Amino acid sequence: MKRKRAAKSPPNVRPPLGMDEQAIDALYGLEPVFEPDTVSGDSGAPTQFTSLSCPYCGESFITSIDLANGSCTYVEDCQVCCQAMELVIELDAAGAALQSLTVRRLD
Repeated sequence: MKRKRAAKSPPNVRPPLGMDEQAIDALYGLEPVFEPDTVSGDSGAPTQFTSLSCPYCGESFITSIDLANGSCTYVEDCQVCCQAMELVIELDAAGAALQSLTVRRLD
């Protein structure tokens, strides 16, 4: 009776010394790490986390707001009851800080 040979394990692949995080991500096909309150995109505007209450179920949850989009309106689902709600975001004159956030029902 013949025995099967065990498959060789792949060698440890290590990135060359001196590679930065972006080069390593590109080498392995990885997405960049998301770190709250850091610069996002090319505009230099940070992502801000804010607490809001769902207009349907009344539950509070935390959501992230990308300040790079400027003052805008968009639809987001409640993280608790999954109902769609409209978020109206207004930034200050410099576009660097959240001035107001209005949450509305869509019905």
